[in-house]
Amino acid sequence: MGMIKPKLLIFFIITLFPSSSNQQYFCPPPLPPPPPEQCPPPPPPPSPPPSPPPPSPCPPPPSPPPPSPAPLPPPPPPPPPSPSPPPPSPPPPHSPPPPLPPPPPPRPPPRSPPRPPPRSPPRPPPSPYFPFPSAQLRKAYDALQNLKNSIISDPKGYTFNWVGPKVCQYRGIVCSPAPYNSSIITVAGIDLNHANISAPFASYITNLTDLAFIHLNSNRFFGPIPSSLTRLRYLLELDLSNNRFSGEFPQVVLQIPTLRYLDLRFNSYTGLVPTGLFEINVDVIFINNNLFDSPFPDNLGNSPASVIVLANNHLPGCLPPGIADAAESLDQIILLNVGLTGCLPPEIGALDTLRVFDVSFNSLVGTLPDEVADMVALERLVVADNQLRGDVSECICDLPSLTNFTYSSNYFTGEAPECLRLRVDDDRFNCIPGRPMQRSPGECAAFLENPVGCDAYGCLESPQPPSEPEPSPSPEYPWPDPGLEPPPAPCLICIP
Repeated sequence: MGMIKPKLLIFFIITLFPSSSNQQYFCPPPLPPPPPEQCPPPPPPPSPPPSPPPPSPCPPPPSPPPPSPAPLPPPPPPPPPSPSPPPPSPPPPHSPPPPLPPPPPPRPPPRSPPRPPPRSPPRPPPSPYFPFPSAQLRKAYDALQNLKNSIISDPKGYTFNWVGPKVCQYRGIVCSPAPYNSSIITVAGIDLNHANISAPFASYITNLTDLAFIHLNSNRFFGPIPSSLTRLRYLLELDLSNNRFSGEFPQVVLQIPTLRYLDLRFNSYTGLVPTGLFEINVDVIFINNNLFDSPFPDNLGNSPASVIVLANNHLPGCLPPGIADAAESLDQIILLNVGLTGCLPPEIGALDTLRVFDVSFNSLVGTLPDEVADMVALERLVVADNQLRGDVSECICDLPSLTNFTYSSNYFTGEAPECLRLRVDDDRFNCIPGRPMQRSPGECAAFLENPVGCDAYGCLESPQPPSEPEPSPSPEYPWPDPGLEPPPAPCLICIP
């Protein structure tokens, strides 16, 4: 070891062996000892069960204070400002301007979207690839689907099952063998009576060219009847009654040669009744309860129809004598409330096959012709609410088939007792003495004093038939049985 320096040696000596003066300065006097700790008295022993062992005699030392959070680092100094770019040097005097940049190349024009192809007119929905038994039923499917799509309202759901290829199972559709080939099934009829359907009478129906009948009674069909109806070459019955058709009489119905039943009643047709209606070969004519305003047809007797109903229209005129020409075919004729005037012609006696004759609610005058007694098939005779006068003949009330004879609201002054034995007999509001519910005597006298003749309305009175020779008196001889009365004398006018 090397030599220790003298100054360092003196420092170690003073430190190891301090003097009394140095001791006072460097060492403070010792602190007095702390008083002895006194512990709190122990708690009294708890009653059994024994409690856990008593706590420590001294309180637990205080928990050390939580460490102070570390100081946050100082925020970083802000970045030094970026040096501003030096100002551009001024261009030298009289220097040319810098060249402009070249223009960008032109953009191609935007492509317009491709135009859709022109729309073709709407076509009926094609028949799906269903197995149809015949081409006629496939065609009928298309027509009925188009008809269904044109319906505005079907409250009773008549066409709800018009789905699928089984056309013959559609409600209201009738199928049968075709008239030209019995092995082909086709749609032969449409029966939608009382369906309350609202729809135009579209030409789709005329695509069913094998139809034999169209029954659309009590619906709300409207619109014109298409001229294509003439394509129905097998149509026998056309019932358009109780709908909302209007306009003039549909002339197309006169061009269907096979038509036998025509029913246009309870619509709103107006105008003239064509005379051609009574020239076509139909069996039933119903045009009642429309708004026709036309002279009464003079050619009524030319019709081969068995039933003619013209009631509740305005057809003023006289019943033509030519009605007798319909004697072979006419079965029922109803001319109620059509505006008839004049007298009943005696030619009506030729209608010996007629069963119903109704001319009530008109302005007929004169007497009830005795020739009515020749209408031996008559079952219902209604002449009420006219201005007829005279007596009701016994021969009329004795008709063999007559069950309903109504002649109320006239000015008849007498009736045979046989008339009172009819099942239905109405003689009220006449001038018949002794009968109940008659007109007043003053009213009867005022009318009968000024009778109206047949020519008052332009109807010439028919000539009276020659009077029959009086019968020769019966020979006087005793009757075989004195208890029997002699038979009544025959009604000479009533014998056909």
